[in-house]
Amino acid sequence: MSGHPGARRSITPSQLHELAKRGDSVEVIDVRTPAEFRSVHIPLAQSQPLDSLDPRAIMAARPNQAEPLYVICRSGSRSAKACSAFEAAGFGDRVVNVEGGTLAWEQAGLPVERGRSVMPLDRQVRTAIGVLVLLGVLLGALVNPWFYGLSAFCGAGLVYAGLTDCCPLAWTMAKMPWNRAGNHAPTCSVN
Repeated sequence: MSGHPGARRSITPSQLHELAKRGDSVEVIDVRTPAEFRSVHIPLAQSQPLDSLDPRAIMAARPNQAEPLYVICRSGSRSAKACSAFEAAGFGDRVVNVEGGTLAWEQAGLPVERGRSVMPLDRQVRTAIGVLVLLGVLLGALVNPWFYGLSAFCGAGLVYAGLTDCCPLAWTMAKMPWNRAGNHAPTCSVN
């Protein structure tokens, strides 16, 4: 594990896998959407979507609250946000971010459990924006110039998402039936 006082603790997928193989107590939560979790996840992980994350409830329900809680997502971005939420709730010394997320875990050749495949949320969002921009340009050129506004609207949405790190389109896409399981509300983050 890496880190120094005041820095977020992190662990590589290989280090985490070694801890589990040694028989150490390893509890991992995966903060991706339920559909992403169903598609592929590490065998140790339990689904706990970022959008419904309640750090106090999670910590209170743990059998051994003194042991580290490992947090993983797709690439490390959402798990870092989850770790920040745990830190804000006063549990920063007990959470550890898994560096590189599930992608790094797979790239290290470590075992995963696979289910029904779903396109990752960030790719769904990029595809939808691309289609809307292209549609706006085509309709603007062929039907009425007012349709260029659709492309401008998409551009404004991308600027907003970049500045705030909250993407309303990702939030909406996460509500789609193929991205849902249970009664979880969608998340703003897409990585």
